[in-house]
Amino acid sequence: MPFVLVVGHEPELENEEGAAVQLRQLGAEVRTLDLWEDFATVSGDALSVRAIVVEAGDRPDLAMAALRSARREPGLETTPAIVALPARQVARVEPSNGFDDFIVIPYVPAELYARIRRLEWNKSEFLTEERLKMGSMVIDRAAHDVTLHGRRIVLTAKEFALLAFLATNRGRVFSREALLARVWGARYEGGARTVDIHVRRLRAKLGDALPLETLRGAGYKLRAPQDTGGEPEPVIRPVTKIGDRAAGLRARPRARSL
Repeated sequence: MPFVLVVGHEPELENEEGAAVQLRQLGAEVRTLDLWEDFATVSGDALSVRAIVVEAGDRPDLAMAALRSARREPGLETTPAIVALPARQVARVEPSNGFDDFIVIPYVPAELYARIRRLEWNKSEFLTEERLKMGSMVIDRAAHDVTLHGRRIVLTAKEFALLAFLATNRGRVFSREALLARVWGARYEGGARTVDIHVRRLRAKLGDALPLETLRGAGYKLRAPQDTGGEPEPVIRPVTKIGDRAAGLRARPRARSL
């Protein structure tokens, strides 16, 4: 069952005003982990973690260390993460700290709920007849419209057609010639260079939100979720952990999902 992982100082994790208790009262499945415990204890259930909430009080540096430890675990590399801290520490929140969002404590339960749901939406992916969503990018095929982080991105007709075609066929490799035939039409007399130009423009406008790979000698592929594609560079994972205690994860009684 999907659950929210709340990380913090063990004596305070079950505080009535803490995230774990507040979320359970809202009906969420919650598990807790001490700041000094090993995230490997949740690696087997990593894909079930909806979001990570880190409570470090006046030590945002410990929150960042905990997040780095979480990101080293397979399955938690992109899990939405929120740091919770008192108002006096907000000035120390840096955009480069790795967290997707922050929330000020004491919590307003409805706000905590809304922030988790918003992060889940940002990370989600879906495909319907009219709309496609890839992370923070939404492609509205009916309206010929693309938004990124809620902001409209202006594309030409052919840029949009190429993006929509690749998004509809995620995970498949298409040669330049195949893309010319499917997007520009069999009667188009331009060369394959046209595809490269439009791909460059899409990458310039969409940046890292566009998981488009160039496969030498084959063509282009828009990566599917969880697809590393091609020949990825080896990942070297540090063995050092945030703490040296490997106590088990404390599971809590199940409740209905948010």
